[in-house]
Amino acid sequence: MASQIPSLRTISKLAIGGAQLLLGSGQTVLGGLSKTCSNPQLSCQNTTVVADLCCFNAPGGQLLQTQFWDTDPVTGPVDSWTVHGLWPDHCDGTYDANCDSSRTYTNISAIIKGFGKTDLLTYMQTYWKDYQGNDETLWEHEWAKHGTCISTLKTSCYTNYQPTEEAVDYFQKAIDLFKTLPSYTWLASAGITPSTTKTYTTAAIQAAIQAQRPGVSVTLGCSSGALNEIWYHYDVKGSLQLGTFVAANPDGTKSTCPATGIKYLPKGATTTGTTTIPSGTTTVPSGTSTPGTPFSGKGYLNVNVGSSTTTTGCVISAGTWYTSGTCATITATASGSGFTLKSSKGDCSAASGALVCASGTTATVFTAVDGKLATGGSTSWSADAQASGSTQQTIYSGTGHTTSISMVWQSI
Repeated sequence: MASQIPSLRTISKLAIGGAQLLLGSGQTVLGGLSKTCSNPQLSCQNTTVVADLCCFNAPGGQLLQTQFWDTDPVTGPVDSWTVHGLWPDHCDGTYDANCDSSRTYTNISAIIKGFGKTDLLTYMQTYWKDYQGNDETLWEHEWAKHGTCISTLKTSCYTNYQPTEEAVDYFQKAIDLFKTLPSYTWLASAGITPSTTKTYTTAAIQAAIQAQRPGVSVTLGCSSGALNEIWYHYDVKGSLQLGTFVAANPDGTKSTCPATGIKYLPKGATTTGTTTIPSGTTTVPSGTSTPGTPFSGKGYLNVNVGSSTTTTGCVISAGTWYTSGTCATITATASGSGFTLKSSKGDCSAASGALVCASGTTATVFTAVDGKLATGGSTSWSADAQASGSTQQTIYSGTGHTTSISMVWQSI
């Protein structure tokens, strides 16, 4: 049974007419909302159509609080995960992005300061970090891509609306949730700690988190076999600002970690070559392949757009890409210095420039570079447009088409 987050369960004070709204956690969102939501339904679980989207999150009904573990370069404290974002997913695993270009705000720091939320900004400067050192760009991206798609944050849902206040509510809620989800502490309590030599299983990591958040699982993200993301899923009863967040299972199969052999590296350690111990200058071998090595056995080929590490759909049996539906089960078989891929349609080839899986094709010997599918030593792939829903896009090797993508392995 889904559990609730105690700190967001109740509202201790509601002042009328544009005053601040105090959450049970002691954090505040800005006011005032256009109406009190009576008998709100739980998103993704509603039994009737809800017309008032100021009291009900739709179509992005499942909210994900997503976290990073960056080791090279290091972001944030060495004993804490950092914030990636707060994302509204459709209840079927798809999502909208960049929904309102008129609210693509810049200079997030100035916006937050303008509403007197200096404590929020200070916290973000420590725990919401960009791996390239440009935190403002990350914050602007997360708000524009995800925040503008949350229906209960539309400006029409506010009375006495002050420009940009809904963005402040977005960042405040993301941080409020993050504070209730201490991933580092939860994993450490189960004996799962960063190490250059130990490996862990998906089952053990999920069990460690479920001990603190019973009844539901999370989405785990890995790069080159190393754990680097956790996504916590929620359905929401009411608005993002004042609603009750109810822990939920993921809205689709998205994890990119192998079943076994998962590395959880100390911050400052690299995933290949040698591993630097953060507390000193000694280096030790990082080891060779581990059980559950990507592109081995059966798995899915998940697609990332541009430089994003967020999965946006997957490859289906003919070798094309879509974002809504069942991913093809791909079999990877070692061949020479690389591996071949095969779907239910047949062997997969990129010889003609397009990725095709079909009967009678001659299998291409692929390789993996930094955990990504490569052909000819390059991990660059592209498509004529970003896939949407069940509309398929052909995947081409190289960067000669409009949308740049990469493909990563998810063992099954």
